[in-house]
Amino acid sequence: PLPCRCRHGSRKTILSTCRAVVGIVAGGGRLDKPVLKAGNNHHKYKVKRNCWPRVRGSAMNPVEHPHGGGNHQHVGHPTTMSRDAVPGQKVGLIAARRTG
Repeated sequence: PLPCRCRHGSRKTILSTCRAVVGIVAGGGRLDKPVLKAGNNHHKYKVKRNCWPRVRGSAMNPVEHPHGGGNHQHVGHPTTMSRDAVPGQKVGLIAARRTG
């Protein structure tokens, strides 16, 4: 048996046949702090990937998205889409079993 002193001061004996990683995970509690600003999210996603900001399809032009265009920001047609639709047409509720 191997003696091991824990972070809170207690001592435990661990069998030498056991395998374990002892310690705490790095970066724990990182999501507890609020973001507060859009700029913080901008810098966060700038180093990761281009997935921010997320723009709604109804806010786009009709050449950019099937939900775009119109005199008001509305979809204008049913959003359910079949499974075998072509790419670029598959937006909204894809192969929806139920809606609402």
